[in-house]
Amino acid sequence: MELRAEIMTEADVMRSLARIAHEITERDHGAENIVLLGIRRRGLPLAKLIAAQIERFEGARVPVGFIDITRFRDDFRVPADEKEAELTHIPCDINGRCVVIVDDVIFTGRTARAAIEAVFAHGRPAMIQLAVLCDRGHRELPIRPDFVGKNIPTSRSERVSVTVPETDGEPLSVKLYAGDRSR
Repeated sequence: MELRAEIMTEADVMRSLARIAHEITERDHGAENIVLLGIRRRGLPLAKLIAAQIERFEGARVPVGFIDITRFRDDFRVPADEKEAELTHIPCDINGRCVVIVDDVIFTGRTARAAIEAVFAHGRPAMIQLAVLCDRGHRELPIRPDFVGKNIPTSRSERVSVTVPETDGEPLSVKLYAGDRSR
């Protein structure tokens, strides 16, 4: 795939995550009832960074966990023996709390829908919100994130790639690639 542009540098990503952290605490009237759940793989490091910003601004530590949405996907099937390999960690009781699902890129909305189902499989939160670093459009489901770092208009053939040190071994960044693989 051919690199078209670096959309966000590490500094840009950190500014967006700080803004998202402010927006979350403003909308939810503080941090005491919030739980952040990152969608495995890149959503978790972003959730941790948002939690660090909330702690810096509010002086309150927000629980951070992660959810594996594999068995809740509707666009591919997981073999029965792999369904038990679920990798989910929810650090506290989510019943009655505000759960903020965190992901790197929203595209069709199918991942977000699966994440909502995964959350409900573990409890009944008072509210579920969605925070994404990048919204690239092309929704197939009526899902819209509550908090967005950056809107990136794309064609279906382009790919938005978020790199995070924990997963990719590279600095935080967002890049746009030309090619036939979409994400």
